[in-house]
Amino acid sequence: MIRPNAVRRLLGLRCLSIATSAPPTPPPPPPHVSSIVDELSKLTLLEVSYLTDVLREKLKVEEMPVMAMMMPGMGFAVPGGAAKGGATGAGMKEEEVKEKTAFDLKLESFDAAGKIKVIKEVRAVTDLGLKEAKDLVEGAPAVLKKGVTKEEAEKIVAKLKEVGAKIVME
Repeated sequence: MIRPNAVRRLLGLRCLSIATSAPPTPPPPPPHVSSIVDELSKLTLLEVSYLTDVLREKLKVEEMPVMAMMMPGMGFAVPGGAAKGGATGAGMKEEEVKEKTAFDLKLESFDAAGKIKVIKEVRAVTDLGLKEAKDLVEGAPAVLKKGVTKEEAEKIVAKLKEVGAKIVME
């Protein structure tokens, strides 16, 4: 811990005040920012998804990479060198070939005769309201669900294909 008197003596200053209280609070946001926040907080989950897609396209932002969590004993990979645990470059290449574990489900199209059944199934799968599910189905092709495990994705694909939807796992 630094003592204020020691700092004063060290710097040769007679009057030095060191703030020991909490940092000052930031100023409130401008009114137009507050109004944007209010509007965004009223959006449904489906609308937020649409907004995200539009903003990514408009701002030319690619998908964010998935961040892996470090677990005890994992170690860091060193380019061209060995990682903790004695793995070499060839060993690391084998690890990169792992099977994909998270999938995005995209509704490509649906049978017009089974539209109501597709909407009901989309509601059951996504927990969306009737209007949001209808908008999603009518807006096909559209991403139905993101980051789904393989087993869950296969179940959802099977259910939706039964009711006349064409869905793909990406």
